[in-house]
Amino acid sequence: MADSGDIFKPSFAAMLHKLDPDDSEQILDYFKTNVLLIREKALLQASVREEKKLLVENARLKNDIADLRVQLQEKNKRKIAKALFAPVPPTAKPAPSLPVRQSDSASPASALEERAERPGRRRRGERRARPKSDTLSLGEEPRVDVSRLDIRIGQVLSIRRHPLAETLSVQVVELGEPAPRTVVSKLNQKQDVEELCGNLVVVLCNVRPCKLKGVVSQARLLCCSTSDDNIEMLAPPPGCIPGDRVTFNNYPGEPDRELVSKDRVWEILQPDLQTDGRGVASYKGAWFEVKGKGLCRIPTLTNCSIH
Repeated sequence: MADSGDIFKPSFAAMLHKLDPDDSEQILDYFKTNVLLIREKALLQASVREEKKLLVENARLKNDIADLRVQLQEKNKRKIAKALFAPVPPTAKPAPSLPVRQSDSASPASALEERAERPGRRRRGERRARPKSDTLSLGEEPRVDVSRLDIRIGQVLSIRRHPLAETLSVQVVELGEPAPRTVVSKLNQKQDVEELCGNLVVVLCNVRPCKLKGVVSQARLLCCSTSDDNIEMLAPPPGCIPGDRVTFNNYPGEPDRELVSKDRVWEILQPDLQTDGRGVASYKGAWFEVKGKGLCRIPTLTNCSIH
């Protein structure tokens, strides 16, 4: 216990002793105890506020790091694309060898014939032939099926309403990666968003990051809806963990690193993503399956489109 002089002025203790000589010490001890308790409570509240501030700052820094990582990946991809499609520098031509002098009896006509027979020489008015591509074949077309979609299981760590749009919400989703992703999506307006916190969801991961009302969305939550007020999230099978991949039995293959907007892969495949009469999600009859764990389905909606 601190000395009373550190807490109260000596005049206060003297006045209290004059008022009640018998119980002044007990009253002074009571005051000192309460003052120290109030001090400790104030320090505790200050530390709690500081801890909350640090947690918010930490979450903001994580989101900034994730955004910078995406920008760095985009920059590297542009460098690679620029290097791949840059024109090939012309190869240095070997120094021409000195022609052997012929006898003075050689005719000008034979010299012209010899010059015309040189390989690789173009005639006047003839176009230069385009180089043949060794990497691409004109007859070969890229596959467009559901195996190009990187669909994985995620867990919602936190969720909040979008600050600039009442119909949108912002989720932080764990996908088994070094850092969680931020996802902006449209959810059921009648549902309490807090109920989704901690739930497992099905996420399309290789969409191109884009800004929605000022917030960068790095993935897409797959769901079904019959109206704006009736939206249900696609539910993974029991036993899944964040990062589990959804596969399709008849469509093997590795997904794209990122879906290119001009290829319109998602727009082509999305009409064939449906739920059947039991609510099981499928693509052209091939179920959304997590190997060894089960099928993905919608809780109550049936025979509707997945988007």
